[in-house]
Amino acid sequence: MDGDERYEIGELARRTGVPVKTIRFWSDRGIVPPTDRGPTGHRRWAPAAVARVDLVRTLRELGVDLATVRRVVALEVTLPQVAATHADALAAQIRVLRSRRAALTLIARRGSTPAQAELLHRLAGLAARERRRLVSEFLDATFAGLADPGFAGIRRSLTPDLPDDADDHRIEAWVELAELALDPGFRADLRRLAEQHAADREGVAGVRRDAVALVRAEVAPALAGGVDPVSPRADPVLARATARYAGLCGRPDDAGLRRRLLDRLEAAHDPRRERYEHLLGVVNGWPPVESLAPVLDWAIRALRARPAGG
Repeated sequence: MDGDERYEIGELARRTGVPVKTIRFWSDRGIVPPTDRGPTGHRRWAPAAVARVDLVRTLRELGVDLATVRRVVALEVTLPQVAATHADALAAQIRVLRSRRAALTLIARRGSTPAQAELLHRLAGLAARERRRLVSEFLDATFAGLADPGFAGIRRSLTPDLPDDADDHRIEAWVELAELALDPGFRADLRRLAEQHAADREGVAGVRRDAVALVRAEVAPALAGGVDPVSPRADPVLARATARYAGLCGRPDDAGLRRRLLDRLEAAHDPRRERYEHLLGVVNGWPPVESLAPVLDWAIRALRARPAGG
C-alpha cells in the first residue's frame, strides 16, 4: 500500500532531482525529517516527502533563508506571508541594484574620476526622503525670499518625483539631475533668472507670463517661417516682442528695455537649464518638451542687431 511505501535518501533524491547531500543537510536541520528508519538504520521518507522537498527547493531558489523555510514547513507561518515578505525584500534589492547600475553606467559613459564616481554612487543610492531634501534645498536656493505669486507653481513644476519602481533610464536621469541641482554655478544662474523674473513683475498684480514666454509667442512663427533675425523682415517681429515685454514691466520700449530683455534671454539661454528640464521630464514620466534654444538664439541675435530699436 502507498501508505507503507518508503523512499531511502537515494530514491528521494532521484524523484526530486535534489542532491543526496542537500537532502541530508535539510534532514539534519529538521526541515525534511525522515518518516522513520529502515532495518539497517538508514533514513526513510514517505511519498509525501517529495512535495516537501520540492517546496523547500523552491523557497531556497527564491532566496528564502533556512530558518524561514523551517517555519513554513512547520506551519508556523503561511506560505503567502513568507512570499509577500520576501517579495518586498527582493523589490528593495532590485531598487538598490538598479541604482548601482545607473551610477556605473554614468561613470563608464563619462570616464569619471574617483571623486565624481563617489558622488554619482551617493546620488543614485539616496532614499526618497533624502532625495526630497536635496531637491527642497535646491529650490529654496532658487526662490527663497522672492515674494511672487507665480513662484509656488513654478517651484512645483521644477520638482522631480522619482517613483520607487523607476526603470534604469529614469534613475540615470535622476542622478544627472541631482548632480545639476548641487552645481553651485547652476544654482546661481537659476537664482538670477528667478530674481529677474520677480523684478520684471514687481508691482504687477496677478500671475503673468515671463519674458521668455512672451518672446516665444512672437518669435516661434517667424523662426518656423525662415525669417532671418538680422533681416528687415525681423523688425516687426522683434518690435512686437519688445512691446509685449515693455507692457509686462511697465516700462517704455527703448534701448534700456532692450538691454534688459537681452540680459534675461541670455541668462535663460543656458544649456544646463534646458538639460534640467529634459531630465525632469524623464524622471517624472512627462512627454518631451520642445527646445527653446532656437527661439532664444533667434531673439538674442535680433536684439544684438537692433540694440536701440528702429
